[in-house]
Amino acid sequence: MSHRQHEHGPELEQMRQLMDAIYEQYSYDFRDYSVASLWRRVKRAVEGLHVDGIPALQKLVVRDSAAFMQLLQMLTIPVTQMFRDPEFFAALREQVVPVLKTYPSPKIWVAGCSSGEEALSLAILLKEEGLLERSTIYATDINPQILDKARKGVFALEKMALYSSNYQQAGGLSALSDYYRVVHETVQFDPTLSSNIIFADHSLATDSVFAETQLVCCRNVLIYFKRSLQDRALGLFRESLCHRGFLGLGSKESANFSAHAASFEALGNDKLHQKLYRKRSV
Repeated sequence: MSHRQHEHGPELEQMRQLMDAIYEQYSYDFRDYSVASLWRRVKRAVEGLHVDGIPALQKLVVRDSAAFMQLLQMLTIPVTQMFRDPEFFAALREQVVPVLKTYPSPKIWVAGCSSGEEALSLAILLKEEGLLERSTIYATDINPQILDKARKGVFALEKMALYSSNYQQAGGLSALSDYYRVVHETVQFDPTLSSNIIFADHSLATDSVFAETQLVCCRNVLIYFKRSLQDRALGLFRESLCHRGFLGLGSKESANFSAHAASFEALGNDKLHQKLYRKRSV
């Protein structure tokens, strides 16, 4: 235990008890999430919900499901953007799309989809490659409110400059603005883009394999997990992927040192934040 953890020992134990109570009451399992990321978010929740410490927070959320939903939003804060790490999407277009084109009905799983930017980015890429109409994108998350937001495909106008820059760097064939219309201070993406996206509730901590897929993207999610939960998630991805399927991870994530390292071979250039893997033949 680090000096800092020792210093907060009683509160860390209270946080563990809170996570146990949440699992028992609501079946949301945060027990194997990284202590550091949970700690910051729980402390923020104590302030945001105006309670006097973690035990009081536990009492509140166990008896009040509305308060729990507020806590859930704080525990699953989305940090995402369209075409994040453009080099990754350029690698998808170059290395993965030609293989997807060989399947009659490609299936893609975006695990931990948050507010939907990643799934929408993939839909645009597939549309430009003539693949969207025969593809299915499964976009999953544990947070029902964020899934509702993702289904709507509405984003803040102020984000579009960054998203457009990412899109161009990722090798976009058009202008991102061709895919949305501006409504006041928001943008509404073309609903046909999400007609092949299935948004669904799924937990990498407690649920089983979602579907057989040719590509799994789970980017910037594993960094919030302890090693045991990272291994569980990578095991799900391995089982979900078809023979020689592809796995995309976030720029600070890797399959190389996991319990399932032998199941994946690296394709991307780590220095370019590509983090692309292919399932090995067994």
